[in-house]
Amino acid sequence: MEMTPKQRMLNAYRGMFSDKVPVAPEFWCYYPAKVLGVDMIQFSREVPFHQALKATFLQFGCEGWGNMRCRIPNDRVKSRTTEKWLDADTLETRTVTTTPAGELTSRGLHSRAEPSWRLERPIKDVKRDLPAWEIDSFGGDPEQADCSRLVKAWQEVGETFLLEAVLGGPFFDFYAGARDGGFQAGVLDFFDPELEPTLRRLQEKYMARLVTLARVICERTPFESLGIGCSWSCNSLLGPKLWRQWDKPVIQAVAQEVHRHGRLLHVHFHGKCMDTVSDFAEIGIDCVCPFERPPGGDVAGAEGLRTVARRLGGRTTMNGNVHTVETLIRGKEEDVRREAREILEAFCGNPRVIVGTGDQVGRETPEKNLYALIDEVRKWNPSPS
Repeated sequence: MEMTPKQRMLNAYRGMFSDKVPVAPEFWCYYPAKVLGVDMIQFSREVPFHQALKATFLQFGCEGWGNMRCRIPNDRVKSRTTEKWLDADTLETRTVTTTPAGELTSRGLHSRAEPSWRLERPIKDVKRDLPAWEIDSFGGDPEQADCSRLVKAWQEVGETFLLEAVLGGPFFDFYAGARDGGFQAGVLDFFDPELEPTLRRLQEKYMARLVTLARVICERTPFESLGIGCSWSCNSLLGPKLWRQWDKPVIQAVAQEVHRHGRLLHVHFHGKCMDTVSDFAEIGIDCVCPFERPPGGDVAGAEGLRTVARRLGGRTTMNGNVHTVETLIRGKEEDVRREAREILEAFCGNPRVIVGTGDQVGRETPEKNLYALIDEVRKWNPSPS
């Protein structure tokens, strides 16, 4: 009997062969919005993300993954958001969050053409704003997490793709994502000796929180896989030394908890990754994506892929690697097919592979290139026999 897209993804995560090699382009915002015929503001505000992904994966007839998070109530804070249209296509939002330790302010910009981005982040003066941010970020008890929305979405998705429960990001992204000035201000804080004790305390607190949340989700939902995202926590920006110091211990603790419940862990890791591929296998992460090609990543061609396969050692699944710009947007169908074959040949006889894209598929991507990618993978015999 033919397997479902979700079964093929889970088999790859578990190191098991399927009837077909899974092929999972990362359809995130641009292509689902294009498929549904909505702009980015409508997409983010009016369309349930899992339903948008379901429609897109069904249209292309391929495997895929997506994620969503549960809500943790926090009765110690109150937030108020005001909106202002700057023009017909651009909306600015301003949020004031009131806590027992003071107020936090943040601003965002929403465009009909692009996903939203942050203009102002809440931690501007660390000494002044950190106590309030800590209450906002840690005030809610993960034991009180509302998982009902997660379970409903999991049921609605069914077998069409692998929907994962996302726990959050690595510790650096968690902190720097709230730091005004973003990555630059955040990384300077991590080099400040006066802040190190505070950051160590927050790291331990964040680790415990993610582990608790992972346990709650495993105990109260049927989700097979949980996820940890990525913004700046990668070798291209943070570098392997800081990643190992601040983020690896958090991911490792979560992996141990998830595996204790017989569930799987998927980690998103942007940009360059070769210096930490062996760490992925050591931690026991079940799947990592997207193993990007140069210039954004450092998994270059057939030799780079063979090195990745060797370093993962059959312990972690590789998802990704087809170049989203040079190949999928600018390339021809044969370019797409060639990169797919490189991945398949490098992992020949190895079930721990999902042919995916080096991050999000751009809206400019010709459909014919996506169909060529899927068709080429469908030709491949998944088993070594």
